[in-house]
Amino acid sequence: MEWLTVPFEVTFVQRALWGGMLVSAICALAGTWVVLRGMAFLGDAMSHGLLPGVAVAALLGGSPMAGAVVSAAVMTAGVTALGRTPKLSQDTGIGLLFVGMLSLGVIIVSRSQSFAVDLTGFLFGDVLAVRQQDLLVLAAALLAALAVSVLGHRAFLALAFDARKAHTLGLRPRLAHAVLLGLLGLAIVASFHIVGTLLVLGLLIAPPAAALPWARSVRGVMVLAALTGSAATFGGLLLSWHLSTAAGATIAALAVSLFFLSHVLSALRDRRTRRDRPAAPLLEAN
Repeated sequence: MEWLTVPFEVTFVQRALWGGMLVSAICALAGTWVVLRGMAFLGDAMSHGLLPGVAVAALLGGSPMAGAVVSAAVMTAGVTALGRTPKLSQDTGIGLLFVGMLSLGVIIVSRSQSFAVDLTGFLFGDVLAVRQQDLLVLAAALLAALAVSVLGHRAFLALAFDARKAHTLGLRPRLAHAVLLGLLGLAIVASFHIVGTLLVLGLLIAPPAAALPWARSVRGVMVLAALTGSAATFGGLLLSWHLSTAAGATIAALAVSLFFLSHVLSALRDRRTRRDRPAAPLLEAN
């Protein structure tokens, strides 16, 4: 059993495990709504839209996470504003913001001659570089995400299934959508240091999507998603240690693999249920 425990005797791997588990919980809270509302493209756009803020922060010697927060706020405000433009579809607005922010980030990066390493970490993450203070920040982010999720649960639920019903109930769907975007931005900012912006959807979408066939409530999906993401983090770090692969990419790949495994097992369960269900008696013709 040493192969199972030895990697986690190392301090930086322990911090990586805790960081990945905290991020998995945050992503479960936000990613469940992303899956239920079909917002995967928005999540991808917001993750890539962090580049300008991260690039400016790195060039000025500041915190990349602080720069990511600023970019996430700009993306959230932009998507919210464009969503209220009647002549412009939401996908079009998101796509334009995505390209615009990414282009701005590349332009900023191109002005620096020594940004290649930082850019690699931004794109693919560096989970093994998680520090003690990063864990404190992630813990605070989890508490904030939990508070938003609890306070906004009723509005988010109504928004996910019937926005007009939410308006009728006085739940202010536009405000709820803006707050949900903020929750998504928080999850992405927390995640990019772990798996990078190219792979953030692995933790944001794969665990909730894997949990969906097995849970009977939204809260159940969130709990199962957090457990699935944590399992992907543990297994990804273990495989990365023994196979000498990139840790963030291995975690994301394992999360996606768990999604496919979940849906295969779900399909087998449904087939067995249909097979074991007694056939309806035939009516005798009079």
